[in-house]
Amino acid sequence: MGSRQMQVQKVMEQVNRVILGKSTEVREIMLAFLANGHILLEDIPGVGKTTLALAFSRAMELDYRRIQFTPDVLPSDLTGFSIYRRDQEKFVYQEGSVFCNLLLADEINRTSPKTQSALLEVMEERRVTVEGVTRQVPSPFLVVATQNPAGSAGTQPLPEAQMDRFMISLTIGYPDFESELAMAMGIQKEKAVDRLCPVMEREGLEEIQREICRVHVEESVCRYLLELVRKTRENEYLERGGSPRATIALVQMARAAAWLEGRSYVIPEDVEEQFPYIIQHRIRLSPEAGYEGLRPSDIVEKIRKSVKKPPLEKAI
Repeated sequence: MGSRQMQVQKVMEQVNRVILGKSTEVREIMLAFLANGHILLEDIPGVGKTTLALAFSRAMELDYRRIQFTPDVLPSDLTGFSIYRRDQEKFVYQEGSVFCNLLLADEINRTSPKTQSALLEVMEERRVTVEGVTRQVPSPFLVVATQNPAGSAGTQPLPEAQMDRFMISLTIGYPDFESELAMAMGIQKEKAVDRLCPVMEREGLEEIQREICRVHVEESVCRYLLELVRKTRENEYLERGGSPRATIALVQMARAAAWLEGRSYVIPEDVEEQFPYIIQHRIRLSPEAGYEGLRPSDIVEKIRKSVKKPPLEKAI
């Protein structure tokens, strides 16, 4: 394992000191950051989503901001606005919340569709246009968005086209018994997140992102990857399958997983591992799936098992 991989391992170790018992979820979020993608967390309140984002920002020295989405949050709160300054006798631009490296967009499905669209546009373009002037947001620019479970009071579901902008989605969930016990016994101590030490600079993260783009994907692995995505478009229980953007996201996440393992090439297991995180928020169940009590994870698992992996020697 190279020095860069060791650095990333140290970042995850730092975060795991704060978010107990969630090493798999921490690794997935780290991979998405390495792949230069955004993360969608659908979870109940109080499981540590804010702390998790803050821990990553501390460990990687990222400029961090959090915005709590409510119905009265405006697009200008995100993108910025101009205000007249009497002392300067002119309008001066005030930056919005998106001018940072890591943005926690809390409860994104509580705000208006117009504000949701403003954020998702910045996520895609990495820039904002206000009053005819285009400004780049800092690099790297990563978003961790949380949304309340579907059907919660006061929520506005994200359209599928906007959900597609997130590279992965996952749920943190409740901690296990031992992790929650350790959490309960340590509540009177100094906050763990305040003790975190930076172990990577933002420039290092950008260098790793460029390295990952050079990880090789053999044609046989690419065919396997594409067949998985295309199966979601043909499944009888799905009204909508994965888009071409899902294919690109799966390639990048598989590359990140291979890189973290110290390989310069992707193997089928990298693709198989990342497929559920990439695809579950991009599919829409048909009414027949609801009648039969099927969940997205059931269908994704069935598709994953139905596609034959290419032999390893063809992937290298």
